[in-house]
Amino acid sequence: MSRKLNASGKEREYWGVVPVASGPELMEMGKHMEDIGFDGATALQIYGPPYVPLAPVGAATKRLKIATGVAVAAARSPFETAYAAMDMDRITNGRFILGLGSAVPSATVGLYGAPEYKLLTHLKDTVRAVRHIVAGAHKGLEPYDGVYYKADYQEMIPTAPPVREHIPIWVAAMREKMTRMALEVADGLMAHALWTVSWTNEKIAPLIENSLREFGRSRDEIEVNSWPWVAVNNDKKQAIDDARPTVASYAGITAYENIFEGHGFLKEARICQEASKRQSDVMSVVDQVPDEMVLAFVSCGSVDEVLEQIEPLWNVADSLCPMSPYRCLTPEKLQFYGQGIHQLVAAAKR
Repeated sequence: MSRKLNASGKEREYWGVVPVASGPELMEMGKHMEDIGFDGATALQIYGPPYVPLAPVGAATKRLKIATGVAVAAARSPFETAYAAMDMDRITNGRFILGLGSAVPSATVGLYGAPEYKLLTHLKDTVRAVRHIVAGAHKGLEPYDGVYYKADYQEMIPTAPPVREHIPIWVAAMREKMTRMALEVADGLMAHALWTVSWTNEKIAPLIENSLREFGRSRDEIEVNSWPWVAVNNDKKQAIDDARPTVASYAGITAYENIFEGHGFLKEARICQEASKRQSDVMSVVDQVPDEMVLAFVSCGSVDEVLEQIEPLWNVADSLCPMSPYRCLTPEKLQFYGQGIHQLVAAAKR
């Protein structure tokens, strides 16, 4: 039987998210993911840098691509970001992809204490600066004069040549402006988990096509990496209940309101936003997030049901990184849904 293809007419690829764990555990996870058939492994930046858990995974594997999913650009200097990327590319022998994101002001300012950047401009500046540093740090860098990042490198000693002078950079996006920026300057677009099947096909597909045409780029110059939420559980009702707090938490973020409004859940999002202002107390209103709202954003059910629900994403995506809900779940349930993703990828790869 012929294998199903992705949006670019190539073989479909599956990525998985690794947690923070002990070094030996992460090494075993990476080997297990390779055995199952995963094509890549990524790690989130919830608070700490995502490079840390990825290093042992990269060191223990031979084929698995490794990517930050994502590194928050405003959390560190572009100079440090560039060197972290080069270090990771060396550890993985050229398998690293730098995934960058802007996050939201409540994180960049409220948590990391960064200045109030124009986040899209800052991220675009970071992409260009990182490329400048990676390509030239071993030769002697010319000064960089960006919008936010400026450096003369006068006291810098050239370092060892990188494994690759061009490390792929993928940019995470949710709204139209960031999506267009990714399509203009990046090597890949990491689609937000809130991009549902309908949103991806009806809103994002034409945006990608039109933007690439405007920027004079071809479709094969960019990888579209989609991150669908999935809750694999033969007890579909339980899957919906377990996914509900995660949907409520994201609905409580004001910056995401337009996505929920676009799906017809503005009233529910506003309720979650009010709860979020009380130290993210979304559990107090989780019962006001209906099943229909959960199912709009999370594919729930058995392996076969979930594969059927996410199938239309392949009209747009080159690779998928299925992600399980995580808010207010016990470690045992997190492990259960993580295993469900492994079952999903194993079934898809058969």
